[in-house]
Amino acid sequence: MASGGSKAESLGVAAGQASGLGTPSYSSPYLNFDPAYITPNDSDYLYLEGSTGDAGRGRFELMFNTIGGFTAAGGIIGGLNGAYAGLQATQSLSGSARRTQMINFIAKRGASWGQMCGVVSLMYSGIGTILTKLRGHDDELNTVASGTLTGLLFKSTAGARGCAKGGLAGLSVTTAYILFTSKDRVKSMITGR
Repeated sequence: MASGGSKAESLGVAAGQASGLGTPSYSSPYLNFDPAYITPNDSDYLYLEGSTGDAGRGRFELMFNTIGGFTAAGGIIGGLNGAYAGLQATQSLSGSARRTQMINFIAKRGASWGQMCGVVSLMYSGIGTILTKLRGHDDELNTVASGTLTGLLFKSTAGARGCAKGGLAGLSVTTAYILFTSKDRVKSMITGR
């Protein structure tokens, strides 16, 4: 050691000194603080401005998990679909030609399904967030409306009939989800109690 001090002094701990809480005081400017500044009654969590705090995460915070989860799930489902289709289509091939074709089937189907699911979940989450901001609260009506509008928008390039089918699919999926997850709230909304 350059100054002939102890190992504790070389690590920045002033030997023999202790704060009022029984912990050693540090001579480092980065570690020298008074623990009394940390009040034990404060929340242990930090919430972003505009978040719902202790009541749970709002639609905007959940949006990123939803998009990522659906994109990954779509990629996995598409990859499995591609593996099945590849096994069917490459029965006459063998060796490296079959392996290459299988990789192509899995990669192409996985990417297209992942992209499709990611776009649908982006539209659903975005519409749901906008509806929540416009209406001022998040409830089951926002979920059903955003699912229906997502289906309509996603299939809007398929003509009026395809658009209606997409909207009906979105309405059906979100209604089934609401009935499965929020039976009591839906019942109270219908009866008014």
